[in-house]
Amino acid sequence: MTHTSESATAPVPPPDPPETGAGAGAVTGPEPRSEPEFDSEPEEAAGARAAWPAVRASAFAGGMSAAGLGLGAVITVVLLLWMSSPFPESGLGGALHIGAGLWLLAQGAELVRTGTLSGDPAPVAVTPLLLSALPAWLLYRGTASVVTEADPEDPREAALVAGRVLGGYLVVAAVVVGWAAGGSLRVNVLTALYVLLFAAVAAGAGAWKGCGRPAFFGAVGEEIGAALRGAGIAGGVLLAGGALLGAVSLAWHAGASGRTYAQLSGPLVGRFAVLLLAVALVPNLAVWAASYGLGVGFSVGVGSAVGPAGASGYGLLPAFPLLAALPQPGVGGWVGWVTLVVPGAAGGVMGWWAGGRGWAVWRTVRVVAGAGVVCGCGFAVLAAWSGGALGTGTLARFGPTWWLAGPAALAWTVAVALPTSLLTRVAPRCRPLWNAALRFLPHA
Repeated sequence: MTHTSESATAPVPPPDPPETGAGAGAVTGPEPRSEPEFDSEPEEAAGARAAWPAVRASAFAGGMSAAGLGLGAVITVVLLLWMSSPFPESGLGGALHIGAGLWLLAQGAELVRTGTLSGDPAPVAVTPLLLSALPAWLLYRGTASVVTEADPEDPREAALVAGRVLGGYLVVAAVVVGWAAGGSLRVNVLTALYVLLFAAVAAGAGAWKGCGRPAFFGAVGEEIGAALRGAGIAGGVLLAGGALLGAVSLAWHAGASGRTYAQLSGPLVGRFAVLLLAVALVPNLAVWAASYGLGVGFSVGVGSAVGPAGASGYGLLPAFPLLAALPQPGVGGWVGWVTLVVPGAAGGVMGWWAGGRGWAVWRTVRVVAGAGVVCGCGFAVLAAWSGGALGTGTLARFGPTWWLAGPAALAWTVAVALPTSLLTRVAPRCRPLWNAALRFLPHA
């Protein structure tokens, strides 16, 4: 038991001596308390919440400004022509009604003329597409600017901002519709709903632009974006070809168009007004000519048809320079069928673009098919938007038939673009075989 007591009474070793030198102060005194760090995220969130009322007000005012600028531009041109006319047919109120009606007509609303020779109201539903570009661009740019300044965190917030812009725009449009619902040239209130659709599309495109063109649906969204680009390429070539066809037709019938222009209005102001209207209808001419090139043609009155196969069913038309460029009634010749090269070129260019992307075969097929569907739907909308009624009876139908023009654009695009894209894919692989085959050909 002796060893047990000795171990119990063994002396405890002394503690280590304290450090000296530079590190001594670090252990002798209490550690200094650091200042508390506050999270700045709640302050930023509170600032963002406080800024939302200003963003809403700015968006609403932006929509009203876009509507006011477009309306003011159209009314200014109408007032200048009215003041310059030596024999104005109406007072200031009539000129303002015409300007407001044209602004609504540019966005799809239908106008009604009551001062006709027969006394019956006559609709005016042919929208000048160049005039439509002004309100669409103003609303698109205004929405994109407001959404960019708001800097939304997700597309839903961007949609809310765009909704405020759209609300401000529609408030002005509703006031204009209510004011233009009377008079000798009044708006058909029911068709004013097209203004809502027109403005919603423009504001939606602006919101997408303002939040940085976000992609949707992952990899599928990439194919959708590629299909949209392909449709834009095909549609652009198709419309450019239509514009070229229209220009060639105007040049071919320059004499008849010039005589119609000279006889339509004697005073200089009247001729300038006719010229402005003709320029505003040039995009309509491109769409109609593109429909002609697609093979489905268009109509210039109930029971008429103008296409590559010939023109028939129309007689005396309203005196207008663009209508004077129509082909004479009769069976079409080889010149009419040559115009089919326009949709062929549109499909070929789009197929060459899709085939050169380096995609897999089935992805190329999906993109081409999607581009064809989008191109067909877009051209159907343009065909419907570019035509309409210019009166009653025979004049109740002008322009392409949208449910024929859209499927024709779809069929031409896919039928030409699909083989072109596949051939473009395999062309680089076949080049060595082609070069090898050339070696065996006899040389001159």
